[in-house]
Amino acid sequence: MRTSRNALPGVRRAVASRNPDLLGANGGGANAILSRVRFSEHRARRLTWWPERRWAHAVLVDEGWVVNVHASTHREAWARRDTLRAFAWAPRPLLVFGGDLNLKSVSLPGLRHVAGNHVDHLFTAGRAGVGEILDRGVLSDHLPVRVTL
Repeated sequence: MRTSRNALPGVRRAVASRNPDLLGANGGGANAILSRVRFSEHRARRLTWWPERRWAHAVLVDEGWVVNVHASTHREAWARRDTLRAFAWAPRPLLVFGGDLNLKSVSLPGLRHVAGNHVDHLFTAGRAGVGEILDRGVLSDHLPVRVTL
Protein backbone atom coordinates (compact mmCIF):
# COMPACT_ATOMS: atom_id res chain seq x y z
CA MET A 1 0.00 0.00 0.00
CA ARG A 2 1.39 3.35 -0.98
CA THR A 3 1.52 5.95 1.76
CA SER A 4 2.45 9.55 1.21
CA ARG A 5 1.92 13.16 1.97
CA ASN A 6 -0.73 14.83 -0.15
CA ALA A 7 0.28 18.51 -0.16
CA LEU A 8 1.81 20.06 -3.30
CA PRO A 9 1.98 16.90 -5.43
CA GLY A 10 3.22 18.77 -8.52
CA VAL A 11 6.15 20.30 -6.62
CA ARG A 12 7.01 16.96 -5.01
CA ARG A 13 6.92 15.22 -8.40
CA ALA A 14 9.17 17.88 -9.98
CA VAL A 15 11.72 17.66 -7.16
CA ALA A 16 11.66 13.86 -7.06
CA SER A 17 12.16 13.54 -10.82
CA ARG A 18 15.32 15.65 -10.63
CA ASN A 19 16.77 14.46 -7.31
CA PRO A 20 14.73 11.88 -5.35
CA ASP A 21 17.19 11.91 -2.44
CA LEU A 22 16.35 15.55 -1.79
CA LEU A 23 12.87 14.64 -0.54
CA GLY A 24 14.00 11.65 1.52
CA ALA A 25 11.20 10.30 3.69
CA ASN A 26 9.10 13.36 2.86
CA GLY A 27 8.49 11.87 -0.57
CA GLY A 28 6.27 9.13 0.76
CA GLY A 29 6.55 5.50 1.58
CA ALA A 30 4.83 2.17 1.51
CA ASN A 31 3.53 -0.57 3.77
CA ALA A 32 5.09 -3.91 2.99
CA ILE A 33 4.97 -7.27 4.70
CA LEU A 34 7.82 -9.52 3.66
CA SER A 35 7.13 -13.15 4.48
CA ARG A 36 9.12 -16.34 4.12
CA VAL A 37 5.99 -18.39 4.77
CA ARG A 38 2.96 -18.65 2.53
CA PHE A 39 -0.04 -16.56 3.35
CA SER A 40 -3.55 -17.45 2.32
CA GLU A 41 -5.28 -14.08 2.43
CA HIS A 42 -4.52 -10.37 2.63
CA ARG A 43 -6.54 -7.33 3.56
CA ALA A 44 -5.98 -3.58 3.64
CA ARG A 45 -7.72 -0.70 5.37
CA ARG A 46 -7.25 2.99 4.69
CA LEU A 47 -6.79 4.76 8.02
CA THR A 48 -6.67 8.35 6.74
CA TRP A 49 -6.65 10.20 3.46
CA TRP A 50 -5.66 13.67 4.61
CA PRO A 51 -3.22 15.20 5.46
CA GLU A 52 -1.41 11.94 4.64
CA ARG A 53 -2.55 8.67 3.10
CA ARG A 54 -2.10 6.00 5.75
CA TRP A 55 -2.95 2.30 5.56
CA ALA A 56 -2.95 -0.87 7.59
CA HIS A 57 -2.12 -4.06 5.72
CA ALA A 58 -2.66 -7.63 6.95
CA VAL A 59 -1.77 -11.12 5.77
CA LEU A 60 -3.03 -14.44 7.13
CA VAL A 61 -0.38 -17.07 7.89
CA ASP A 62 -1.00 -20.47 9.50
CA GLU A 63 -0.87 -19.13 13.08
CA GLY A 64 -2.89 -15.94 12.61
CA TRP A 65 -2.85 -12.44 11.13
CA VAL A 66 0.22 -10.25 10.69
CA VAL A 67 -0.66 -6.54 10.55
CA ASN A 68 1.61 -3.73 9.39
CA VAL A 69 0.77 -0.07 10.05
CA HIS A 70 2.26 3.23 8.90
CA ALA A 71 0.68 5.86 11.16
CA SER A 72 0.54 9.60 10.58
CA THR A 73 3.42 11.87 11.51
CA HIS A 74 3.81 15.34 13.02
CA ARG A 75 1.16 15.01 15.74
CA GLU A 76 1.13 12.33 18.38
CA ALA A 77 -2.68 12.46 18.49
CA TRP A 78 -2.86 11.58 14.78
CA ALA A 79 -0.40 8.70 15.17
CA ARG A 80 -2.29 7.34 18.19
CA ARG A 81 -5.62 7.64 16.31
CA ASP A 82 -4.23 5.71 13.31
CA THR A 83 -2.68 3.03 15.52
CA LEU A 84 -5.91 2.51 17.46
CA ARG A 85 -7.99 2.43 14.26
CA ALA A 86 -5.68 -0.21 12.82
CA PHE A 87 -5.77 -2.23 16.03
CA ALA A 88 -9.59 -2.12 16.13
CA TRP A 89 -9.75 -3.17 12.45
CA ALA A 90 -7.06 -5.87 12.69
CA PRO A 91 -8.43 -9.30 11.79
CA ARG A 92 -8.39 -11.96 14.47
CA PRO A 93 -6.73 -14.17 15.60
CA LEU A 94 -3.93 -11.63 15.71
CA LEU A 95 -0.36 -12.99 15.68
CA VAL A 96 1.80 -9.87 15.05
CA PHE A 97 0.90 -6.18 15.02
CA GLY A 98 3.26 -3.29 14.40
CA GLY A 99 5.18 -1.07 12.06
CA ASP A 100 5.97 2.62 11.89
CA LEU A 101 3.51 3.75 14.56
CA ASN A 102 5.19 7.16 14.91
CA LEU A 103 4.80 6.86 18.69
CA LYS A 104 7.73 6.72 21.09
CA SER A 105 5.66 4.82 23.65
CA VAL A 106 2.57 2.70 23.09
CA SER A 107 0.77 -0.25 24.63
CA LEU A 108 -2.12 -2.22 23.19
CA PRO A 109 -4.56 -4.33 25.22
CA GLY A 110 -3.88 -8.05 25.04
CA LEU A 111 -0.61 -7.63 23.12
CA ARG A 112 3.00 -7.99 24.26
CA HIS A 113 5.62 -5.47 23.07
CA VAL A 114 8.49 -7.63 21.76
CA ALA A 115 10.72 -5.10 19.96
CA GLY A 116 10.99 -1.51 18.95
CA ASN A 117 13.25 1.32 17.92
CA HIS A 118 12.26 4.97 18.30
CA VAL A 119 8.82 5.06 16.57
CA ASP A 120 8.77 1.52 15.17
CA HIS A 121 7.15 -1.17 17.35
CA LEU A 122 6.24 -4.85 17.10
CA PHE A 123 3.71 -6.63 19.29
CA THR A 124 2.60 -10.25 19.54
CA ALA A 125 -0.45 -11.90 20.96
CA GLY A 126 1.35 -13.44 23.92
CA ARG A 127 4.31 -14.99 22.11
CA ALA A 128 7.82 -14.13 23.23
CA GLY A 129 10.17 -12.78 20.63
CA VAL A 130 13.79 -11.83 20.28
CA GLY A 131 14.22 -8.47 18.61
CA GLU A 132 17.21 -6.84 17.02
CA ILE A 133 17.93 -3.56 15.29
CA LEU A 134 19.50 -3.89 11.83
CA ASP A 135 21.56 -1.54 9.69
CA ARG A 136 19.22 0.49 7.51
CA GLY A 137 21.46 0.79 4.48
CA VAL A 138 19.65 2.78 1.80
CA LEU A 139 16.25 1.14 2.27
CA SER A 140 14.71 3.43 4.86
CA ASP A 141 15.02 6.50 7.03
CA HIS A 142 14.44 4.17 10.03
CA LEU A 143 16.62 1.43 11.45
CA PRO A 144 14.79 -1.83 10.65
CA VAL A 145 13.51 -3.97 13.52
CA ARG A 146 13.56 -7.75 13.11
CA VAL A 147 11.87 -10.17 15.49
CA THR A 148 12.28 -13.91 15.65
CA LEU A 149 9.25 -15.60 17.20
